[in-house]
Amino acid sequence: MIRVAVSGAAGRMGATVCDAVQAAQDMELVGRADPRLGCALADVLDAAEVVVDFSTPEVALTNALECVSAGVHVVIGTTGFDPAPLADARPSDPGRRANVLIAPNFAIGAVLMMRFAAEAARYMAKAEIIELHHDAKLDAPSGTAARTAELMAAASGGAPPPIHSVRLPGLVAHQEVILGDLGQTLSIRHDTISRESFMPGVLLAVRRVGALGSSPTVGLESLLF
Repeated sequence: MIRVAVSGAAGRMGATVCDAVQAAQDMELVGRADPRLGCALADVLDAAEVVVDFSTPEVALTNALECVSAGVHVVIGTTGFDPAPLADARPSDPGRRANVLIAPNFAIGAVLMMRFAAEAARYMAKAEIIELHHDAKLDAPSGTAARTAELMAAASGGAPPPIHSVRLPGLVAHQEVILGDLGQTLSIRHDTISRESFMPGVLLAVRRVGALGSSPTVGLESLLF
């Protein structure tokens, strides 16, 4: 059994992760950390092998550094923070190892969308990204859009495409990449209808984060392709 704690457990994504972990036959939910629950991350680290973080951009880095220092693997779904300090993070006990996986999006379809967009960027002249999320999302552009633009720029050798952000009630998470060239356009779109769509990717990350060859690793695609 993989002992899992969830940071940001009172949020919509955190609560969904808790339910998914409890339903997984090879996992045990050992802690729900969230200020709204009166439980700090430090209170659950001793019992955990892996922490899944869906907190806020303001505390995600601090949480991740705390996990690594304690020798606990961390899977981060929070976006909108600079992960650079994690490159130098080490467990306080040199006999332990703690890996970090940062995934801007855990939906398998979204990962495929990013991969297809990067491939298309090699052949089409220009592109733009439109990302649409619920009005409570804290960061703009989204981590998925930023990661898509980064992958497309790396594939094409050009500048990252512009990103347009939309925040409206009624949305969950949606992204469309529109590419244009002489006399033609190509649209690649992914729509998340419910937060449950992220859970297979989250559980995959929990199962495999301990075996990562490098840390931090960015993108669920590192576990798929």
